[in-house]
Amino acid sequence: MILLIQYTLIFASVLILVALGGCFSEHSGVINLGLEGIMVMGALGGALVMNALSTAPAAVTILVTTLTAGLSGVIYSLLLAVACINFKADQTLIGTAMNILATAAATVIVKAINMASDPDNVSATINYVDAKKAFTVSIGAFNFNWFMLIALIALIAAYVLLYKTSFGLRLRACGEHPQAAASVGIDVYKMRWSGVLISGLLGGIGGIVYITASVSEWKFETGVAGFGFLALAVMIFGDWHPIKIALAALLYGFFRALSNVYTGFDWLASLHISGTVYNMLPYIISLLVLMFTSKNSKAPKAEGIPYDKGIR
Repeated sequence: MILLIQYTLIFASVLILVALGGCFSEHSGVINLGLEGIMVMGALGGALVMNALSTAPAAVTILVTTLTAGLSGVIYSLLLAVACINFKADQTLIGTAMNILATAAATVIVKAINMASDPDNVSATINYVDAKKAFTVSIGAFNFNWFMLIALIALIAAYVLLYKTSFGLRLRACGEHPQAAASVGIDVYKMRWSGVLISGLLGGIGGIVYITASVSEWKFETGVAGFGFLALAVMIFGDWHPIKIALAALLYGFFRALSNVYTGFDWLASLHISGTVYNMLPYIISLLVLMFTSKNSKAPKAEGIPYDKGIR
């Protein structure tokens, strides 16, 4: 049971971070379907730095890895911001292209790095078994991961920023009615850039959390197994509100955690259900939930619509 709680919290942490990122972007009026790709690039930057800092003090490894992963996500999200905000490109197409590009680019980069150190090594795998230990603290039988705390801090900060500050009010105004926001002096372009870059920061951190959640090495050819899209489902199920997003993330995290621990429960093991089925559960649940709740979703009214100063 403790192991189930542990995995639920770590997978929920991933979903909270990435879904909050999508929440900021969509509240500004930009649909970020590129979260999957942002996670991959954040995971790449974080894993490379984490591997390099395997002998560094734990606090240094945690801080530098997290910042690098977040910065990698921010840099990659610039593609979405420039294309969709400045050039008014189709946000769905750009996000999809970012997802495809990220996995391919990360695979090529990792293979090149591995071949530089060992010409016979053509894998797209990064091993960070030693550095990973810095992120975990044993509290009795429970392994506390520092990323759980980071996700909690991000959740509280997101709520305060969106609903208790003038920045949050302006950001949400740009996602509801950008022309009205502009009429009272709000720079819509600036606010949308802010929303996209924040989503890149949180998505990048979510990427490094995901790949360190349960393994000691990662094959970048596999990407992040659709977790970016799952985070979007969590965001929609959570009505674009941080607290509801956290509750939805715990639900989805629980079903994802089952695939890691089901063999430890006799009554589950006795069902003789393949582990693949448990891996599929979060995605099946997301389809069912969205099927029955999408009609009542409270999406920002101007999301996905390029801002044009000339339209009133």
